[in-house]
Amino acid sequence: MIDQIIIGFLAGGLARRLGGIDKCFIPIANKTILDWQLEKTSQFPNRILNANGDLKRFSQFKLTVIPDIYDGYFGPLCGILSIMKYSQKHYSSAKWLLSCATDVPFIPSNLAERLFEHAATADTNIVMATSNGRRHPVFSLWQLELSERLEKALTNNEIRKIESFTADFNTTYVDFSENPDPFFNVNTKQDISYANEIAHTLK
Repeated sequence: MIDQIIIGFLAGGLARRLGGIDKCFIPIANKTILDWQLEKTSQFPNRILNANGDLKRFSQFKLTVIPDIYDGYFGPLCGILSIMKYSQKHYSSAKWLLSCATDVPFIPSNLAERLFEHAATADTNIVMATSNGRRHPVFSLWQLELSERLEKALTNNEIRKIESFTADFNTTYVDFSENPDPFFNVNTKQDISYANEIAHTLK
């Protein structure tokens, strides 16, 4: 299973409400959000970060870092496609991509495993995480073989929202409901404060 899954961190968001910063660098209890996610996915050797701009700013994380394959802000689907195409070229044994938005510090430590276990027993192209009554499209396990169809949807059909794409496929769901929500994401200064409160309860 381990070598079949690529972990893809999406760090291309604009973060307008926080002044355009890289949200993955936000410290939560003295660790960046990306550090939290790296700890939760440390069992997977093949991890790729997608971002734009000067990629050297991510050098401290010792990850493969790649830009979007298309210029302009196409949203998370372009990041997912970029990681898919890179993975197909460089990781012959990989079959799946787990996409992760890098503004969520407390992702489940068994996120990839549970999505993969579901995919192994279900007739599915995409397995999406849910929690507390909400779907989390950017936290999905994707068959890498969807890359050609995703590229066509992105470039020819101008699809931008993840669920506009997944609606055309057999998408299934795995629930991770807990309190606090493991997919709580940081968008504002108030969210940063709340995330620090959560982090202290986890120690």
